[in-house]
Amino acid sequence: MNQKINWDALGIWTSLACAIHCALLPLFLSSLPLFGINIIDNLAFEVSMILLALCIGTYALYHGYKKHHHSPLPLILFFLGFAFLVLKQFFIWYENWLLIPAVTLIISAHLFNFRFCRIHNHAHTDDCDH
Repeated sequence: MNQKINWDALGIWTSLACAIHCALLPLFLSSLPLFGINIIDNLAFEVSMILLALCIGTYALYHGYKKHHHSPLPLILFFLGFAFLVLKQFFIWYENWLLIPAVTLIISAHLFNFRFCRIHNHAHTDDCDH
């Protein structure tokens, strides 16, 4: 069985999972510290989620850029959104205000990449290496 992974879909789902974690987890699971579980303000968990989003997103968008559409727009949107995501970690007081544009830009980057890949469908230019 030879199945291909849709990296854009995985990136979108990862971004949504991150948004759900950041927005809903504090609301619904605020009682976890009573049981000795501290996932809400766990720096290691936050950093690992951000690094996971960076790895999947960068791979998916770079693959689409290099192999399909050659448009830098998805990469620009992703890294701008990722900058907001990192800033969210440093400016705790503005966490929700920074999270909204971060998630919006990251998901938009994946949606644009997905659309550009489907429109161009291996439109080759002189700079292609395949």
